[in-house]
Amino acid sequence: MKPAAGKQPHSAERIGVTAALAAYIFWGLAPIYFKQILSVAPLEVIAHRILWSIPLLAGFLWLRDGPGLWQRMRLPTRTVGVLLISGLLVAFNWLVFVWAVMNDRILATSLGYFITPLVSVVLGFVFLQERLTRIQTAGVLIAALGTVYLGWYLGTPPWISVSLALSFGAYGLIRKMLDVGPMIGLLWETLLLALPAVAYVAWLVRRGTLEFAGGDLKIDVLLILAGLVTVLPLVWFNVAARNLRLSTVGFFQYIAPSLTFLLSVFVYGEAFTRGHAVAFICIWLALAMVSLESYLRSRQAKGR
Repeated sequence: MKPAAGKQPHSAERIGVTAALAAYIFWGLAPIYFKQILSVAPLEVIAHRILWSIPLLAGFLWLRDGPGLWQRMRLPTRTVGVLLISGLLVAFNWLVFVWAVMNDRILATSLGYFITPLVSVVLGFVFLQERLTRIQTAGVLIAALGTVYLGWYLGTPPWISVSLALSFGAYGLIRKMLDVGPMIGLLWETLLLALPAVAYVAWLVRRGTLEFAGGDLKIDVLLILAGLVTVLPLVWFNVAARNLRLSTVGFFQYIAPSLTFLLSVFVYGEAFTRGHAVAFICIWLALAMVSLESYLRSRQAKGR
């Protein structure tokens, strides 16, 4: 990714690094926000996340693109259909994450997002015919062994971690195959999910179980902020992607699950068992192998 036009390289790099740090630190600390709204059902949280994101995304894109936004929003019908699928995937990912945080399973989300880059490698091999190197193959197998061991140790499959990794990996695969910008794509996804979100909120109102506007001002404000929690780190990520090489941005991706890991164990006191230790060590080893190989290959390519 070339630096944004009009900026000196060093200035652009500083802006990119700052934005990448802000985005991934924000994502890593997101469980703190969701812990403040434990009285709200996870599905209602997702509905608010969808609905409050729409005006923020539309406003940001209008400020960035002006009237040209309408032209950029015009997409082929098939592309819109695929964005509906990717929207359902990311909504499912959000739902699993929020449920896990609210049920003291933050450590499982950390494991899931550490696995995600390796899942993406496998999906690229299966669907995009991207060749797996020996190091990548070994890394995937080591991570898989660690995950299976954790399931055996706990006596139950690590469904939260696997669900997060598979859904986000599949989401990334679909979005990579579409020629749609990340912000435009997310706006379309939230617009497509708005109708079911509104229908769900209306159903809660009819049952008298809607938490929003129920008399707790703190909860109301926090739910309105769900849109900001969704959009703000994505804006920062886009700034980073415009000013840094994609390989550089990739090295920041481990900040978020690392912070989530620290939060789960040292702030919220979740149990860190021997099974977790083995699984995390296997996955960290696999990520180190794959990342180091990727770095060395990029250095060799630049030296040619």
